[in-house]
This record gives sequence, C-alpha cells and structure tokens, in this order.
Amino acid sequence: MPFIETRDRTAIFYKDWGKGNPVVFSHGWCLGADIWEYQMTPLAGRGLRCIAHDRRGCGRSSQPWTGYDFDTLADDLAALMDRLDLREVTLVGHSMGTAEIARYLTRHGTGRVARVALVATTLPFLVATDDNPGGIDRGVFEQLVADLRRDRPRAMAAGAPGFFGVGLPGVAISDEMIRWGIGLALQASPVATIDLQLAGAGTDFRPDLASFTVPTLLVHGDGDLGSPLELTARRTARAIPGSQLVVYEGHGHGLFLTAADRLNRDLLAFVRGQSAS
Repeated sequence: MPFIETRDRTAIFYKDWGKGNPVVFSHGWCLGADIWEYQMTPLAGRGLRCIAHDRRGCGRSSQPWTGYDFDTLADDLAALMDRLDLREVTLVGHSMGTAEIARYLTRHGTGRVARVALVATTLPFLVATDDNPGGIDRGVFEQLVADLRRDRPRAMAAGAPGFFGVGLPGVAISDEMIRWGIGLALQASPVATIDLQLAGAGTDFRPDLASFTVPTLLVHGDGDLGSPLELTARRTARAIPGSQLVVYEGHGHGLFLTAADRLNRDLLAFVRGQSAS
C-alpha cells in the first residue's frame, strides 16, 4: 500500500486513482479516505486524478500519541502534496477536512493549489464565545467527548443519524451505508478520535480565511445540525471574496453520500472552471 512519511516519522496512507487534473480529498473528523468512495470512483472515471489520505490516527495511517493539532495536520497534507509533486490541485474538504485545508493555505500558500471546494464546512469557528455569538455551546462538545470516552461505538452509532440527516426531506440512505460509515470512524484510534474532535471544535479559523485567494466553492445542506448553515458556510462565504455558496435543500452534514450525484456534478463543473448548480 502507498504511504508517505512525515517529519515526525508518521506513516500516512493515501490512495491515488485515475489520471488527469489532480483533486485531493480531505476527509471529515476520523472517517478516513474510504469515505470518499462515491466521489473518487466516478470522478476518476471522468478523467480526473483523485487522491485521498487517511489523516494521522485514522484508517491505515500510523496512530501516534500526539500531532492532532491543525498545524501538524496541515503539514501532513503538505508532505503528501510535495511527495507527489502535485500542481494545479483542486482541494476538496469535508467538515474537519475544510479546516485542515484552511490551515494548509495559511502555512503553505497556494503555489500548488488552483481552487478549493468546502463541503459541509466547519469554518470559521464553531464554539460560542463572547466574540462568536451564535456559536455552539462548549458543553455540547464536552458531552460528546465524555460519551466517546465511556462507550465509543455507542457514541458513534448515536450520532450517525444526525450526521447523515436521516429524516430530512432530501435524504435517502440505507442502514447498511450508515453502518459502513460508523465502521470507518471506529478504525481511528481513540486518542485521534477525541483529540481531533477537541481541535476541530476549539480552533478559531477566522484569521485563516484571508488565505483563500483562489476560486472557492462552498456546498452546504440547509439541514446540517453539526455545522449549521448560518454559523459556518454563510459566514465563511461572506469572508472569502468571490466565493460561491451552493445550498442543498433538505440535506445534512453527510451530503457527500446523500447527494453524491449532485455533488459530483458540481465538483466536476468546478474543476472545469464552470459554475456549480
């Protein structure tokens, strides 16, 4: 299997499918690269080179005790881009992956990047603070971490329906698909699962938004519970000049699966320099 080694000797697994303009996918939380199956397979078949990695601590990558801060995660992404010598890249992130991309742009610039797509973004800042009105109460994240420490499989299963948007008018997803997603998340180490959750919720990315100087597409569900549209995508779109926000009505956080066909059309159009639907 293909791996790169980072500066701290962490082995990062990646998959590299197809030929053509490179598209690099950054997954949400601890789900791993396999969660992009329903984007990478069809887009590689449409003449794109699709690359995705397992974030450290997730999937087939090493499970170090430390390194789950966004500076390190961004440097891991940079190591992959440098090792493969990728240029004119379209970066696609989901959820926490969008934050990883934001920090990558801040630390490493846009020299290798042509455009960015943010799917169900968690940017710019999730937690409620005095200067972040409308954010999510910190106690919500503290309770999730407590549940993960107590019974990680049960906590993942309990959160899955809300993640995928079960019950929303646009969502049709099988029980088998939900179980598959839970299984992918449980491949991550418990340390990575918790530390990534804490980092994702507690890191303020508002300063990083100035680093988005390439064409940027945001795709977001209006029923997203974990990353509410008004708190995340709308604020992010307003902060990135010239960005395009496309709202998928009746979809939640897991729209890359529940609206895969539409998202794939929008990503393909975006890579080709066209407007999304």
